[in-house]
Amino acid sequence: MTGLDRRSFLKCSAAGTLGFLAGAWVRFAGAKEQEAPPKKPNFVFFLVDDLGWRDVGCFGSTFYETPNINRLAREGMRFTDAYAACPVCSPTRASIMAGKYPARTGVTDYIGASQPGNWKRNTKLVPAPYADRLALDEVTLAEAFKETGYATFFAGKWHLGPEGFWPEDQGFDVNKGGIDRGGPYGGKKYFSPYGNPRLEDGPPGEHLPLRLGRETADFIEAHKDGPLLAYLSFYSVHTPLMTTKELGAKYEAKQKNAPATEWGQEGERKVRLVQNHAVYAGMVEAMDTAVGIVLDRLDRLGLAENTIVFFMSDNGGLSTSEGSPTSNVPLRAGKGWLYEGGVREPMIVRAPGVTRPGSACTEPAISTDFYPTMLELAGLPLRPNQHVDGTSFVPLLKGEKMTRGPIYWHYPHYGNQGGAPGGAVRDGDFKLIEWYEDGRLELFNLRDDIGEANDLATAMPEKARELQKMLAAWRRSVGAQMPARKEQTGPSGKG
Repeated sequence: MTGLDRRSFLKCSAAGTLGFLAGAWVRFAGAKEQEAPPKKPNFVFFLVDDLGWRDVGCFGSTFYETPNINRLAREGMRFTDAYAACPVCSPTRASIMAGKYPARTGVTDYIGASQPGNWKRNTKLVPAPYADRLALDEVTLAEAFKETGYATFFAGKWHLGPEGFWPEDQGFDVNKGGIDRGGPYGGKKYFSPYGNPRLEDGPPGEHLPLRLGRETADFIEAHKDGPLLAYLSFYSVHTPLMTTKELGAKYEAKQKNAPATEWGQEGERKVRLVQNHAVYAGMVEAMDTAVGIVLDRLDRLGLAENTIVFFMSDNGGLSTSEGSPTSNVPLRAGKGWLYEGGVREPMIVRAPGVTRPGSACTEPAISTDFYPTMLELAGLPLRPNQHVDGTSFVPLLKGEKMTRGPIYWHYPHYGNQGGAPGGAVRDGDFKLIEWYEDGRLELFNLRDDIGEANDLATAMPEKARELQKMLAAWRRSVGAQMPARKEQTGPSGKG
């Protein structure tokens, strides 16, 4: 019926029941014509620095208190076998932004580590060269969202290159604190004044994680009509180990009833086996409080049901160096190592209407997968030429079956935490580690041996060779840079 036909119909039927029904029909039709399309979902992404797999209550910690993260797990889905793309920070951060493995972006070590030409340590190998910035050619996750009308916000640690390569150059409308540093090393560090050129100082003594939480919440409120992407990338719980007097006192008192400190051995390093570090516990709780600030604001604004929340860490907990403040037991080792303690992370996704509250997923996922997953959840087109190493895990969020395929790691460096250059692959329940110094292989069945205590390489040589071939083929496909023997190193530092 045309607009003219409707007007004629109404005029001729102004009286009686028939006229009433016709008018109602016209109003309904007009409303349908003007009905707004479904709102795009908002996204909030929490990335924590150096948080171990068991450093939150919903993943097993009994010493650290994380009520807000626990709430997120009750309302969403926990991923028990989620991985960072590298056992140190910058490469994992680049993998989230680009949807690519570190070996493909070239960012394979934390930015600021020694390059081959400056290598002074007495080691068997000279580490491979690495890119010291995330290339501007990458269409980042933030750029993909910004192009489709999302307001984009970044707060906290960036550590993906010098000025000119900061968040505002990589797709974020707002940058609160993201610079080249790997920790809060200016001013009074975790307390104002911060000495950070992208974060205005607050009142003296203001606590950094809470400030970042408020900045994120305020951005959400200012853009409550959406759609928005808010990326809160904590400096916490990275060193320096610092907390408030109140939180320090709280956990010192709790420490008196906690198990005594125990140490194991990982290579030449001692490894902490018990969670009872009072200062670190305070840092974890402050980070959790900041998460709560954001979640509470979403609730108050009535945005929670249209906001998808991700929670993740960039590498394993620090257990073999720099104070060794946490334990990743039952996982082996920690940050800087290719064992599970270095790469398995506490990951949570709350996607209202998609994830079942309180659910858990045991299928593997890795940090390269966030990019395509978030695009699919937003109803945006995938960018297969960009997130080439990522696989959308939306089926897992829906509780459906999905096989992601093998997951790979390449860390051709000597970390500060005792680890040596190596690569790894997980395929199903089996994980192989290849150590580049001597070609030694270790094979583990993670289903039966999550602590990687029983090396099966000798007992299952065919399986070990199969995975080694897969790893070698993958390295070739991504153009992985390899470390070199010292005698093979030329003036450029490359073999």
